[in-house]
Amino acid sequence: MRLTLVRTCRQGDSTTGVLFAGEEVMAHTLEPQWRNLRMERKVKGQTAIPEGIYQVVLTHSVRFGREMPRLLEVPGFRAILMHWGNTVADTEGCILVGRRGASGSLKDSHRTFDRLYQLLRRAAEINDPIWLIIQ
Repeated sequence: MRLTLVRTCRQGDSTTGVLFAGEEVMAHTLEPQWRNLRMERKVKGQTAIPEGIYQVVLTHSVRFGREMPRLLEVPGFRAILMHWGNTVADTEGCILVGRRGASGSLKDSHRTFDRLYQLLRRAAEINDPIWLIIQ
C-alpha cells in the first residue's frame, strides 16, 4: 500500500498537507514547523519530519495504549506516529490526521484516524507493506 502526503502550506509554527491513499484523499494533516534540515537545526518536538519515503508499521504505543501507525527510520527522529489531534500543540513531531478546520487546525480527527487505521490494518493483515511518501 502506498500513502502520499503532499504538504500544502508552511506557515508559522505549523505545516499542513493532504494525505492520499492511491488517488483517494484520506485526510488532511498537521505537523510542526517545516525546517530545511540542511540549513537549519532540528528543534526537538517542533520540527516536521523530512521529505522522503518511509515504511509504516502498526505497533503498540505505550502513550496511546493501543496499536498505532509508526514511521520507521526517520533520520534524526524517534517514535514518529500518525495519530489524532486538532492543533500543533497536540504533536511533538508526529503527523496529525483529520479534516481541515480553522486556520492551522484539524477537526473530526478521531473519526478520520479510525478510517485511516482500518485501511492500514487491512493492508497489514494481508502482509501488504505500507509506504508513506512525503513530498
